[in-house]
Amino acid sequence: MSDTSGLITPALVDLHLAPADKSEALRSLAQRLVAEGRVTDLDGFLADVAAREAQAPTGMGDGIGIPHCRSPHVTQPSLAFGRSTRGVDFDAPDGRPADLIFMIAAPAGADDTHLQILAALAGRLMDPAFTGALREAESPGAVAALVNGEEAPTVAPEAPAAAEAPAPSDPAAAPETAAGGAGLRLVAVTSCPTGIAHTYMAAKALELAAARAGVRIQVETQGSAGTTVLAPEVIAAADAVIFAHDVEVRDRARFAGKPTVDVGVKAAVNRADDLIAQAAGLVAQAGGGARPATAPGAAVSAPAGEHWAQRLRKYLMTGVSYMIPFVAAGGLLIALAFAIGGYQIASAPSVLGHFDWTSSHSWAAMLFQTGKTSFGFLVPILSGYIAWAIADRAALAAGIAGGAVSAAVGAGFLGGIVSGLAAGFLVLWMIRWNVPRAVKGIMPVVVIPLLSVAAVGLLMFVLVGSPIASAMNGLTDWLNGLSGSNAILLGVLLGAMMAFDMGGPLNKVAYTFAAGALTTAGTTPDAGSLKVMAAVMAAGMTPPLGMALATVVRRRLFSPEERENGKAAWVLGASFITEGAIPFAAADPLRVIPANIVGSMTAGGLVMAFGSTLRAPHGGIWVLPLIGSPFLYLLAVVAGTVVTTAVVVLLKGLRKDAAPAAVDSTVAEKGLAGV
Repeated sequence: MSDTSGLITPALVDLHLAPADKSEALRSLAQRLVAEGRVTDLDGFLADVAAREAQAPTGMGDGIGIPHCRSPHVTQPSLAFGRSTRGVDFDAPDGRPADLIFMIAAPAGADDTHLQILAALAGRLMDPAFTGALREAESPGAVAALVNGEEAPTVAPEAPAAAEAPAPSDPAAAPETAAGGAGLRLVAVTSCPTGIAHTYMAAKALELAAARAGVRIQVETQGSAGTTVLAPEVIAAADAVIFAHDVEVRDRARFAGKPTVDVGVKAAVNRADDLIAQAAGLVAQAGGGARPATAPGAAVSAPAGEHWAQRLRKYLMTGVSYMIPFVAAGGLLIALAFAIGGYQIASAPSVLGHFDWTSSHSWAAMLFQTGKTSFGFLVPILSGYIAWAIADRAALAAGIAGGAVSAAVGAGFLGGIVSGLAAGFLVLWMIRWNVPRAVKGIMPVVVIPLLSVAAVGLLMFVLVGSPIASAMNGLTDWLNGLSGSNAILLGVLLGAMMAFDMGGPLNKVAYTFAAGALTTAGTTPDAGSLKVMAAVMAAGMTPPLGMALATVVRRRLFSPEERENGKAAWVLGASFITEGAIPFAAADPLRVIPANIVGSMTAGGLVMAFGSTLRAPHGGIWVLPLIGSPFLYLLAVVAGTVVTTAVVVLLKGLRKDAAPAAVDSTVAEKGLAGV
């Protein structure tokens, strides 16, 4: 299902929504869903909505809010709509309150349906004729017909020329806009971190802008609702390409040789006309006419104007994001194996040919050996996808091979970072070679892999592998020997990093350090690297738990919306989702962030002082049986939570006016996550 047909009825439309705040708006729309039998538990559903709101803002700008969630309390995919005269703050990037509010409710497990609803709706919301018709609709029935696609918009769009662009029924398909006849031809790729709203809004904005400029465009949306890949002949015929993305473009090599405009996804949403003009200017500079793509495996340069440190962080975070699932799977399996069979299970013989279905020892050995095998992929995957982020698919072989060599020589994840960067930049240089036409065809499948793998192998085996291995051994020995004040200070520092930006760069650096150290832990039950992981998770749990407790002990210091968010923060904090504290920091950053930092420093330092260990890289209280000294660990988390609560209550109480915190303040946090 790729459109919104049948999701909304007139009874789910409120044309006179007049809430005091966002919390009241959400409750009012949810009550309509309950009345229609589409939601079975009002409070349970609202808690799920609040949990989604805590992850990232759902204000899209231009007066549009799209609160949404998956919930076990939803009986069928549904959409409730509210129109507010004074607007409701959904923390939109442009700061404009939302007068058009779409509440999307999907049953738990209905991932595809949920994402396709969002994708289809997001694309249509970029059409001024559609939003204009919603603002002018005189009856709930008219709104339901518009949203369900049963009635075409009849009001004049805000930008008259935009009406020339066709409104695709399936934004993932991104059909061609042909308003320009035989004029300039463009292709584009849009993507955002979650692959939902901005991906499809950017695609629609580019289509409308192309129609206004009289050019043709086809857009590939690399989003969560599925991707319809641009045909090779369409790319070959294009004069230029626009990349509007916040994550790496998949198979970027297909567009090599084309004049390229490379920007963030929000640039396409907010200034699509400028991007179309930039692309036309690049074509004019190149002499006009479509230019064929070069051999597969080529890559284009990094986004213009992006600082080298930003690009380096993007490369490293790409590698880390692909590595983390192997860390999670391997770490949890090994932890379970130890819980079942004890630490001596590490010396058990291979289960190949020695597996007894009725023996817990055999099951523990199988879990340990499978987890250990998963851990074996960490460094090759890290290295391979760092290289892939730099030079696309052509660099994967050298990156993975370099990571494998790094693991073999003992250089660990530091060596994986070096080999990934080396492989990526080496291949990026090689694919720019000007080679004879006869050789171009075999460059990506023979020449580049052969030379790059050999070069990276030489680098890691002969030149830098041994020094990095020595550094890794030193780091491992230092972590395993941590005791006393040194260990506590490290826990305090990691705690401050986890709480400072709650999911941002510093938080990710601390978590990546702990996850990387986890790979050096071996089978020692009290290794220092296991203590580091425990400290990081405790420090990450504390901010949302502290805010949740504060909304209970001093309710008057928080707005109704914040008190509602506090209910979700209990679950988010207990599950090690630090982002659960973001809504509180958004409303009052000068008081909430310092309180979070102090509480997380307390939790991290106490965990290191108590010597608690953790082999699982995630899970919160749900992996408590796998934590060393679990009761002391819980004591550290409770202490950090209480300190966070005490500090935030104290700071808020010092204000001359102790009224509930405003919810319409801007947030330095907006850049941490997209809708």
